[in-house]
Amino acid sequence: MVGLESMSRYVSPVNPAIYPHLTLVLMSIGVFFTAWFFVYEVTSTKLTRDFFKECLIALVASVFMGFGILFLLLWVGIYV
Repeated sequence: MVGLESMSRYVSPVNPAIYPHLTLVLMSIGVFFTAWFFVYEVTSTKLTRDFFKECLIALVASVFMGFGILFLLLWVGIYV
């Protein structure tokens, strides 16, 4: 049986000291793409809309907002 002394301690791939910075950067990028998506939807007409562009902007916004919220939850200590 393996004892606790012989096991190596788990080290996170992301330093917890940079959680606040990652949160702010990722959420800012996500808010930018979300705003871009809303402006694109409001200013384009039915004939000038591009479904692929809409989906791409929404996907990028949701990925950045998702990772930003993940690091926000890690920062405040919910996912410890």
